[in-house]
Parts: sequence; structure tokens; C-alpha cells
Amino acid sequence: MGKRFAYFVMGFVVWIVLVYTLQYQEVIVGAGVALLTAAIFGRHLPLKPGKLLSPVRWFWLLVYIPVFVYMCLKANIDVALRVLSPGLLIKPGIVKIRTRLKSDIARVFLANSITLTPGTMTVEIKEDVLYIHWIEVGAGDMTAASKAIIGPFEYFLARIFD
Repeated sequence: MGKRFAYFVMGFVVWIVLVYTLQYQEVIVGAGVALLTAAIFGRHLPLKPGKLLSPVRWFWLLVYIPVFVYMCLKANIDVALRVLSPGLLIKPGIVKIRTRLKSDIARVFLANSITLTPGTMTVEIKEDVLYIHWIEVGAGDMTAASKAIIGPFEYFLARIFD
């Protein structure tokens, strides 16, 4: 019951932040949606409520957002320059990357962060290995390639989820 209550509180807070109003209609609908969602899906969610409510994790999430935006912006510029260059310098391929992240949700967030970054797409996740389609797979050092792809994502996601 405590787990579902924590999910209700989190869902309700997210609702209020998204609608950005405290009008009674929005509060009632938000409470209803959060209650229904927590009742139906509460037992299926993998996180422990104590972890969800940790202020340290929320701090790292807030730090992660601008880092993610920066990485996306940098990748957008890289892909745009490749498209606009006359030689179209791309060497696409699949890269196998091993992650240190322990929880499934952290790995999914890592995979989604990689996929949302232009020039990369997560193809498959098997245990602690991610297979990434990358726009620039040279014959170079795979350790450097792995570091370039996961960048700071793994560092922050470990602090948020693991």
C-alpha cells in the first residue's frame, strides 16, 4: 500500500507541474488520474518508493537534464555538419557497449538517451550490453567509441537510478 501511495503522490505532483495550475477542476482530475494509475500499475513499477522520493536522486535528475540537452545539441550540430559536407563523412555500423548500470530502468533510460541523441540508435539491450547503431564507426578504438556514445549519460543515470 505504501508503494502505491508513493506512486500516487509522484503522479499527482507530475500532473500539477504539467498543468501548471491549481484550479480545483485540474486538481480533482489530477488526483483521479494519479489514483487510478497508482492502483492499476503500482504493483508493476520496478522502483522502490524510498528511492523515488530521495532528494539526492532528484538533484541528479535536475543536473542530468541540461547535460542531456547539451549532448543532443552537440550531436545535432555534428549530424548537420555531416549532412551539409560535400563528402558526407559517415561510416555507420553497430557498436557493442557494456554498461555499468545495474537496474533495468537505468539501462532503459540510457538506451533512450542514446536513441534520442542524433546519430545513434539503440538496437538491442541484453543484460549489461547495449548494441548501438552509430553514424561514425571507424576501425578505431572501441573503448573511445563507447565513451563517446554513452558520454556522461551513464555517470548521471547511475546516480539517479542505481
